[in-house]
Amino acid sequence: MRILGIDYGEARVGVAITDGLNITAQGLETIQRNGSDKVILRRLDEILEQYEIDTIVVGMPLNMNGTISERAKITEQFIHKLKCKYNQIKIEAIDERLTTVEAHKTMNFLEVNKNKKKNIVDTISAMYILETYLNKLK
Repeated sequence: MRILGIDYGEARVGVAITDGLNITAQGLETIQRNGSDKVILRRLDEILEQYEIDTIVVGMPLNMNGTISERAKITEQFIHKLKCKYNQIKIEAIDERLTTVEAHKTMNFLEVNKNKKKNIVDTISAMYILETYLNKLK
């Protein structure tokens, strides 16, 4: 069984997945929201058909002081949708503070073309969210 990591954003949603042994996290894709969670849920249906997923981890965008941000409230609503739709799968939220900053640092270090950054930053953030969760399990 694998674990899926999600960086839920306003415009795009990054998705990462573990290997079959849940040791490493790899970026899977970035889904364009197009203003609707239906697009994301349809794509997640396809991903769940393709891979055996037993846990979904969603990054919770808390404020730097740990309080709930407006974006975190919206993310909580998305998590509620996931829990209703995928009630056989464990759904967890994990603090994602600074994952986007780390993703940008990684892309800068790797000298990723600035035109490509927008399309992969959310996937890289999802990898960091998933790695944080994996480290928490150890």
